[in-house]
Amino acid sequence: MCGINGIWDYENKFDGQTLVAKMNQSLIHRGPDFQEVKPFDEVTFGHTRLAIIDLDSRSNQPMTSADGNLILTYNGEIYNYQELKNKLAGYPFKTNSDTEVILAAYQKWGHKCVEHFNGMFAFAVFDKQNKELYLARDRMGIKPLYFLYHNDFFLFSSEIRSLLASKLIKPKVRYESFIEYLRYQTVYSPHTILQDVMMLESAHYLVVNEDGEAFKTRYWHPEDVIVQPHLKYNQITEKIKNAFFDSVNKRMIADVPTGAFLSGGIDSSAVVAAMALQSDKQINTFSVGFKEDEFDESHYAQLVAKKYNTNHQTVLLQADDFLNKIPEALRAIDHPTGDGINTYIVSEATKNAGLTVALSGLGGDELFAGYPLFKQLIHVKEKKWLLPFPKIIKKAFAQVYINKHKTVTAEKQMELLKLNYFDLPDVYPYMRLMLTDNHLLKLINRKVPQNNYFEWFHDLVGYDAKAFELPFISRVSLLEMLTYMQHTLLRDTDQMSMAHAIEVRVPFLDHQFVELVLSVKDEYKYPYTPKKLFTDSMGDLLPNEIIDRPKMGFVLPWESWMKNELRSFVENQLKSLKTRSVINADYLDKMWQMFLKGDKRITWSRIWYLVVLENWLTTHNVEFK
Repeated sequence: MCGINGIWDYENKFDGQTLVAKMNQSLIHRGPDFQEVKPFDEVTFGHTRLAIIDLDSRSNQPMTSADGNLILTYNGEIYNYQELKNKLAGYPFKTNSDTEVILAAYQKWGHKCVEHFNGMFAFAVFDKQNKELYLARDRMGIKPLYFLYHNDFFLFSSEIRSLLASKLIKPKVRYESFIEYLRYQTVYSPHTILQDVMMLESAHYLVVNEDGEAFKTRYWHPEDVIVQPHLKYNQITEKIKNAFFDSVNKRMIADVPTGAFLSGGIDSSAVVAAMALQSDKQINTFSVGFKEDEFDESHYAQLVAKKYNTNHQTVLLQADDFLNKIPEALRAIDHPTGDGINTYIVSEATKNAGLTVALSGLGGDELFAGYPLFKQLIHVKEKKWLLPFPKIIKKAFAQVYINKHKTVTAEKQMELLKLNYFDLPDVYPYMRLMLTDNHLLKLINRKVPQNNYFEWFHDLVGYDAKAFELPFISRVSLLEMLTYMQHTLLRDTDQMSMAHAIEVRVPFLDHQFVELVLSVKDEYKYPYTPKKLFTDSMGDLLPNEIIDRPKMGFVLPWESWMKNELRSFVENQLKSLKTRSVINADYLDKMWQMFLKGDKRITWSRIWYLVVLENWLTTHNVEFK
C-alpha cells in the first residue's frame, strides 16, 4: 500500500521534480519505507512505498517497463498477480511484485488490463510512445484517486492534501458539494468538497491525451449479474462459503506481519475463521477493548480467538483515550467526514502492536442486509397503499406525527409522505439524509439546490434497467455499497488506517464474491435473524454467542463529551463556521441549543460533522466561492 501522485505538464512550465517532491512529502505517512520522484518526458511521477509484497528494492516505484516505454505509480494489491504472471510469461520479469505484473498486463491488454485484475488499486501509467496517461481505480472503490484538470497540466494523487501541497490550486469550496455534505455527511464521486478537484469513480479508468482531452470508461457493472432462482438454499450457502474462503485466502498473501481486526461481530469472526482454517501458521488477531464495561465487547473477540487458537492481543483503552486523540485524528482527515475517529484509534493501536496488514469485516452488513435500513425499506415498499391519499392529508398526518415524536426518524418519514412514489429510487436518498431540508433551508443563507433524488440516484449508481431486474434486497445492497460504504466507510478506512501506514484488506468486497451475493433471491437473504444467509453459509464455524449477540459496534459517549469535555472545542468551531456568509448564524445557534437541551431531532452526529467540516476548512485555508 502506498501513496501516488504525479503531473503531466503539457507546456513544461514547472519544475516537475521539485513540485512532485512536495506532493510526496505530504504522503509520507502512506509509504514510510521508500519514496522517489521520477521524470519521464513531460510527465513526473511520485511514489511513497509501504512495502508489502516483494520487499526487494527492485520493486520500488515509480517503475518503468522492460522496454522503457511505460512508467507506473501504483497504490494497492493485485491478489491474482501470480496467476496473471503465468499468462504474461513472455514479459521479462525482474521482480516478484504485483507492480511489475500491472506493467506487463498494460503492455499486453492496454486499457482493458483492469478487467483481469482482482484486487484493490489506484494507479497511473504513462505511455511515452502514444503520449497517453491512463488512470484506473478498483471495482469497489477501496483505494482513492483524486485529480485536477487544467489547461496547462493534469495533476493526480492518492490524497487531496497532496494536490494542495503542489500550490497549483487555490482551494475553494464547491457549493453544490457543500450542500451534498450537509445532506449526506459526505460528497459523492466524481466531485469532492473542493471546486475543480475530482475523484475518479470506482470501476472506471480515465485516459488523458497530449491535447488535454480526457475520456472516462466504466469497465465493471455489478448489476450485470445473473440472478440464480433455480439454485436450492443449501447450494447457495455452499457457494457462498467456498467463495468467501477463496476471497480470504487471496488476501493473506504478504511478506510482512499480517493479521485481522477482530471485534467479535459476525463479519470479523468469519474472516478469522476462514484465515485460521486455511493457514498452517497461528493467526494474529487484534481487538480494542474498553476498561468501562458499558463500552466493552472484547469478551466476544476472546471467544473467537480461543476457538481458533489465534495469537490475540487486546488493547484496553479508556473512553478518555479516544477523547484525547480527537485533535490528532482530525488532523489526519484528508476529506471531510462525519465518521472515522474510531478507525484512526484502532489503526494506531494495531500498528503499535507490530502489524502492517489487517483483514477487516467491512462490507458484510451491506451485502447481507445487516443494517436496519434494509427492513425499513422493505416496510416502506409495503406501504404503497398510502399513495392514493391526497398530499394535503398525508402532510397533515405527517405533521401530527412529527409533533408527537420529534425525532430524526419522524422528520424523514414526514419527507417520505410528500413523495408521489415509494419506489427505491425515490425513497432511498431520503433514508440516508443527515439533515432534512426542514433544517437545511433555515441553516443556509443562499439558495439551496433542490434535492433531485431521482437524477442523483441514476447519476451516482448508473442505475439502469438491469439494476431493476435484481432482487429488491440486492438493489438496496448495491446502493449501500455505491454510496455510504464507498464514500464514508471506505474513504474513512483508507485515510485513517494509512495515517498509520496500515493496509486494510476487505474480503467481503472481492468483486466475484459481491457478484455471487447480489445474484441471490430475496427469500434466501431476508434477515429474519442477523445476516441469516451468511451465518447459515458459515455453519458451525461461528459460535452461537457471536451470531445471537446484539449489534453494538463502538458505542462511545459522544453526546456527553460534546456537552462537557469537548464543549469548548465544539463551540469554537461553530463560532468559526458562523462567520462564513453562507451560514445562518442564528439557526446554527438554535441547532446547538436544541442539542444541548436533548432535542432528538438534533443528535450529536448532526453537530459533530459540522465541527469536522469547519476544522478541515480552517486547517487547509479553504474559502467559499
